[in-house]
Amino acid sequence: MDRDSSGAAERTEPASPLGKNIHEDTRAADSRASRSGTCRNTDVARARWTLLRQVLRQKQVESPEVKQVSVRRFATFDLFSRKRLVARDHSDTSDDQWVEYRSVYFPEYSALLRDNMGPLRVNEVLNSFDNTGNVCVWPSEEVMAHYCLQKRHMFKGAVCELGGGMTCLGGLMVAICADVTEVLLSDGNEKSIQNVRGLVEKNRQAGKFDSTYVSSRVVRWDCEMDISALEGHFDFIMCADCLFLDQYRASLVDAIRRLLQPSGMALVFAPQRGETLRLFCQLAQQAGFCISQHQQYDAQVWDVHLKMLREGKEVYDENIHYPHLITLTKGPQPVSLTQ
Repeated sequence: MDRDSSGAAERTEPASPLGKNIHEDTRAADSRASRSGTCRNTDVARARWTLLRQVLRQKQVESPEVKQVSVRRFATFDLFSRKRLVARDHSDTSDDQWVEYRSVYFPEYSALLRDNMGPLRVNEVLNSFDNTGNVCVWPSEEVMAHYCLQKRHMFKGAVCELGGGMTCLGGLMVAICADVTEVLLSDGNEKSIQNVRGLVEKNRQAGKFDSTYVSSRVVRWDCEMDISALEGHFDFIMCADCLFLDQYRASLVDAIRRLLQPSGMALVFAPQRGETLRLFCQLAQQAGFCISQHQQYDAQVWDVHLKMLREGKEVYDENIHYPHLITLTKGPQPVSLTQ
């Protein structure tokens, strides 16, 4: 249950249900950056930002407005409010700006994130490749977090978010609102997980997690060491907008298959992005998953979608902005998860 940070009591972190492995692997994340083999920690980030650089280089970077342009034309479904927090600890000299993300439709639930929702500077993007997820909440992640609040009573046991970037907002909201034993927040990028560790600690200090064990670690979908350490452990797996890189789509399907318990379920939120969603579903079906695809799964999200189709065509592209919901199970699908 969500509690005000000023009244949170200090308490001991609960023991990890995964035992020693997760705790040690989380602490050792930085040291694994140098290992060889299939664990390429910057490939996904490099590919993502190569595409972005190509788009930006096609623009005329002349005016002051363009030099500090936001690359996200459509940024939000307005499912969360943002309130900047004033630092109470005057001894903290860091540049961190913390923001409270509070659900508009379930205002009893909120999370603390580092703020970087402003525009991305063009030269920062052009000169960088290790910025996967940035420090912002992308539309699919926002929608997934909202959906998890809406369906919070269905979650149980162990939950994992894959490819959560710098915020892992969906998994974070499950840890805050649901009666689960543990939540693992993961991404394939070391820098992202360093940031997520800070978010976990900040929210833990604010008393957001109750008795749920929340941890973070690097999980690369094509890395045998990362996947085998967690094999068959999770009741629920979730990911948002992780399907667009051709070379990792099959690895994601295989990672979900191996990480899920036999009775588990995966929730995948992603826009169509040309053929990428269809190709993912095709791979998942070939891997033996039972698949259900939903376009209209939440009333609030659907209303914003329809409004943007009518009024926001200059910034809103259904193909790249509206996330579909794909549910994957190893057995028959449960009752409908849509409204």
